[in-house]
Amino acid sequence: MATTPGDTDTSVLPGSVLVIGACGQLGLELVAALRQRYAPHLVVAADVRPPKNPEMLAGGPFELLDVLDRTRLDKLIRQYRPKQIYHLAALLSATAEKNPLFGWQLNMDGLLIVLEAAVAHGVAQVYWPSSIAVFGPDTPRDHTPQVTIMNPNTVYGISKLAGEQWCEWYHRKHGLDVRSLRYPGLIGYKSLPGGGTTDYAVDIYHKAVAGSTYECFLEEDTYLPMMYMPDALKATLDLMHAPAEQIKVRTSYNLGAMSFSPAEITASIQKHIPGFEVTYKPDGRQQIANSWPASIDDSKARQDWGWQPDFDLDKMTADMLLHLKEMQPA
Repeated sequence: MATTPGDTDTSVLPGSVLVIGACGQLGLELVAALRQRYAPHLVVAADVRPPKNPEMLAGGPFELLDVLDRTRLDKLIRQYRPKQIYHLAALLSATAEKNPLFGWQLNMDGLLIVLEAAVAHGVAQVYWPSSIAVFGPDTPRDHTPQVTIMNPNTVYGISKLAGEQWCEWYHRKHGLDVRSLRYPGLIGYKSLPGGGTTDYAVDIYHKAVAGSTYECFLEEDTYLPMMYMPDALKATLDLMHAPAEQIKVRTSYNLGAMSFSPAEITASIQKHIPGFEVTYKPDGRQQIANSWPASIDDSKARQDWGWQPDFDLDKMTADMLLHLKEMQPA
């Protein structure tokens, strides 16, 4: 239901919403989900450059924003007076390893700028995504607990771990209602891979539908936690609209749905496309994957605010292939 921007019940509608990093894999679909849930004009999409396909963010306001530009961010907050900010702008794992100083600056300074602006302007809620990258080679790989050893060895993971602690600090010191999820690899059909270690699980579907072979940059038996985009959107919106007293974790919640290897996703695709072939040529992303969990214990999220995924591997594969085939040029 839609209400006016003056309403304060965030469990119903947070007034206007600002989504930073709206042109990314998660951002495009989150903006669409928020605009479907609320009045579209109340959901403001923002990114450092316009979307490659303007239709992806049509139907509501779009603003240019470099999240490192505090002056510009302050102006947008004064203009739209958002009650919620979803801060998604980041340099992902493999990309950040190639440009570590900028990766740290964007991921860390960007978060601090958003948190400071939220406090200064009285923004009710902030959402910031963390990742399984916060874990490291000494973390238990199977059924990784909510609280465990965390010594990430990538710039992306280091920035996400530090960011979790800053989120908790701003909640404790300033009373800011900041919420977070540790996403596994996210798989969706609406955008292309964005430079993450788990992005093979997006690209492989595109290659299969195009009738190509796929060269995988991970070994065939590398297990990683994964999630289909509809489940990621559901989890994000469920978390942000849960009553504040149910949110017991103010760093970031473990979030899980399924775990599989390249060999298993290939077999799932071959049930629909029997001739699909995959070859393997592991590169530097294999080392990153080896330091991440193989499966996630998300019992805390299930207990606190009722998290429950809808998709397993085969259900996701059928849906991905259906949509990608529909998107093929005639």
